[in-house]
Amino acid sequence: MWDCFVATPPAEVRRRAAIVGELAGVAPVVVDGAERFAWNDSGGQSAVWYFTPDGRALLLTFDHESDLNLYAEGDYALQESLYRGVPEDLVRLVRDRPENYESLNLVDEATGSTIHYAGGVFWFDGERWREAEGFLAHCAAEGLEPMVESGFGYCLESYLFGREFTPDAVVESRADWYRDDAARAAALGEIREVFARHGG
Repeated sequence: MWDCFVATPPAEVRRRAAIVGELAGVAPVVVDGAERFAWNDSGGQSAVWYFTPDGRALLLTFDHESDLNLYAEGDYALQESLYRGVPEDLVRLVRDRPENYESLNLVDEATGSTIHYAGGVFWFDGERWREAEGFLAHCAAEGLEPMVESGFGYCLESYLFGREFTPDAVVESRADWYRDDAARAAALGEIREVFARHGG
């Protein structure tokens, strides 16, 4: 999925983030000028996107059952280290911010500073997506597979990277959600309305 993801044009990544966020019922917000979109599965997994006005982005993924669930350990310093290599102005988007469903805070007991937890930390420099150096270093030190433990594949499944992204494709990807053809048709109509609000 990573190869399909990084090959997707930035504008299309943002469009999918906006649509999937709305379908998940997560309202977009603006954080210091950056647009925030998010998805969650109501069960502890999430993807959070920040798109800045200058064309960069930050993506956080979280799988609460993985070894990268640092929130469970309450280790602020370790969580902070996962962001190493990400430009500070992007990291500031998740420092000392209010908590939300997708992003609880880890607290530095010495200073009271907070940072949003994340298992996977990825960022876009305006030209290409990167995995945060600290994230990769921690996985290497602990013998963890970054793309598995970060929940990257699961958390980005709904965005259909590498696949057609249309209302029909979304409904098809959720085929087991619908009890009958009527429910499927109703869902398709609602999803088409969401797509229409984002340019089709």
